[in-house]
Amino acid sequence: MAKHPTPMLDELEKGPWPSFVSDIKQEAETRAKNEKGLDYQIPVDCPEDLLGVLELTYHDQETHWKHGGIVGVFGYGGGVIGRYCDQPQQFPGVAHFHTVRVNQPSGKYYTTDYLRSICDLWDLRGSGLTNMHGSTGDIVLLGTTTPQLEEIFYELTHNLNTDLGGSGSNLRTPAACLGKSRCEYACYDSQLLCHTLTNEYQDELHRPAFPYKFKFKFDACPNGCVAAIARSDFSVIGMWKDDIKIDQEKVKAYVGGEFAPNAGAHSGRDWGKFDIEAEVVDRCPTSCMSWDGSTLKIDNSECVRCMHCINVMPRALKIGDETGASICCGAKAPILDGAQMGSLLVPFIPVEEPFDEIKEVIENIWDWWMEEGKNRERLGETMKRMGFQKLLEVTGIDAIPQHVSEPRNNPYIFFKEEEVPGGWTRDIADYRSRHQR
Repeated sequence: MAKHPTPMLDELEKGPWPSFVSDIKQEAETRAKNEKGLDYQIPVDCPEDLLGVLELTYHDQETHWKHGGIVGVFGYGGGVIGRYCDQPQQFPGVAHFHTVRVNQPSGKYYTTDYLRSICDLWDLRGSGLTNMHGSTGDIVLLGTTTPQLEEIFYELTHNLNTDLGGSGSNLRTPAACLGKSRCEYACYDSQLLCHTLTNEYQDELHRPAFPYKFKFKFDACPNGCVAAIARSDFSVIGMWKDDIKIDQEKVKAYVGGEFAPNAGAHSGRDWGKFDIEAEVVDRCPTSCMSWDGSTLKIDNSECVRCMHCINVMPRALKIGDETGASICCGAKAPILDGAQMGSLLVPFIPVEEPFDEIKEVIENIWDWWMEEGKNRERLGETMKRMGFQKLLEVTGIDAIPQHVSEPRNNPYIFFKEEEVPGGWTRDIADYRSRHQR
């Protein structure tokens, strides 16, 4: 019999989709049986008490996790998120329920031995519940007590050769797509860049000194498999400068039905004959493509590298040969304002070891943001408050048309008035004094 009745949580087990409630119940049953004979280092019934406190939360319509109480491991300011229940007498198994973030390997490649070791460690010293992966990318180990933190840290660092990830107002754990290890579209080695910067900025990762959190994410091509442009303060997105390569014979093969579009990904139903006009040309966001019945043409000067045409006809269209990356800054997902995509800062930059050009951009941004950013203000909010032009100044990047998000409504307003030639600055000031009252 369950320790706590959970009628509302039980509703979440109904329907066709997997349920986290079922997962927690399964873990509670496993721990109760303890067929491995483990000497559990935290309360055996912590998953059951977790269900109980969540049921109470749904009933009361307010959280029962209380804020406050800094907790961590010696020498580190991040990597552990303190969790305390405000009903410890009723739910003693989760009186402490700290979360540990573990730095995932670049590209998230694991051996089965490593995963088994992580699970064995967490069965013994934690709740047995994990999140693979958190939004940042870390392995998230859910629920342990304060006395176990140093024990867990020692095991991770000494025996598993693994470090903690980031939490708090610091550099969060960098995350990368599979890149050149698996993807034919990769424009740079995202895994290598992610691994290099993770090691380079260990101090920023573990000792919070920023106004708020700062995230790196690395997409090796514009398909964005880690959604860098939407989920990171500094996103490096693979890009090419030259033209898309076209094999006209293979284009005709797609049109003639010899090749399945989208590499056969939509073969679950009959979509009818492939229509290159409707499925490729008309879906180009800049209308830079045309098809005359025998030849596909692309005006590459208008192409924004959205990847749609390449994804639909991967045998016929390939990325260019002059590859590198674009850098976007300032993305975040605030609850009230909604998602904010990154703003283009560097249209194209080579991505080659030792990555000094990218490091220079990063460190110039940090120097400015740490000086000017307000407490709990993300980079994107500082950019919005102080102006994108200020970001260009501190990074030493010249303004270009791609930096303009919308046309200016007054042709007499410039980025910086002191740069206007011919003494126009005084005339602009006079115009403003007369018309902007």
